[in-house]
Amino acid sequence: MPRSITRPLSAVLGQCALFAGAILITTPALYMLSASFMTNSELFSARFQLLPSTLNWSNYVEVFARFNFMRYLSNSVFVTGVIVLLNLLFSPMVGYSLAKFDYPGKNILLLFILATVMVPFTAILIPLFLIVRGLGWVNTYQGLIIPFAMSAFGIFLMRQFIVSVPDDYIDAARIDGAGEFRIYFQIVLPLIQPALITLAIIVFVASWDEFLWMLVVTTGDALRTLPIGLAKFREQYQTRFELMMAGSVIAAAPVVIMFLALQRRFLQGMAGLSGLK
Repeated sequence: MPRSITRPLSAVLGQCALFAGAILITTPALYMLSASFMTNSELFSARFQLLPSTLNWSNYVEVFARFNFMRYLSNSVFVTGVIVLLNLLFSPMVGYSLAKFDYPGKNILLLFILATVMVPFTAILIPLFLIVRGLGWVNTYQGLIIPFAMSAFGIFLMRQFIVSVPDDYIDAARIDGAGEFRIYFQIVLPLIQPALITLAIIVFVASWDEFLWMLVVTTGDALRTLPIGLAKFREQYQTRFELMMAGSVIAAAPVVIMFLALQRRFLQGMAGLSGLK
């Protein structure tokens, strides 16, 4: 087969594969959005319905009226926002230390930090809870936030980006009399902005979706977040799936909006982590 024919054919096959993959990935989310406007009878009718007969906006109203959903939403926004800010504050500092300073045991410390990535969270759940209980942080915002204030992945991500910052910039700033904090905030952080946005997105998604720890460390509705609030839609004798779909759409919307707004910076950060320029 001539080369001029095989190239367009391979391009068409690749585009078809991408289109099929996009449909496969987005179909559950689109059906969740459609189901959030259906009634309970439409969801469980004998004839499968892909679209609602009418847009039943009352599902979204009932989500907030029937359950303490606004409280769950505000808790998720506050807890996730503070966790993201703390990660953006501390992880680059540790990464800067590991990337640009020489001191005994630095490489061993980095290995220990990376080793914690291999430990599943369920393995440290009980010891972590005992520590939090000993500090009196059960059912407090501190107990929800502090265990996730910094992550080994965030430290590694920051370290890998800061290593690529030329030492000449830092040395020139030191010669001009700049202190380490000024170098860090005015030189290093602006140069790793795509990495900071990448870390913010990853931490935001992980914290927003966290269920197990938020369930273990809270004892009442006052501090519970959206993932736990969604579980309350499963009642003793009936599950309101149409309300659960509406609540899930509300819970997923901030993640989707954040990614769409920052996707270009996110892709730049991931390309820099993989070594692509």
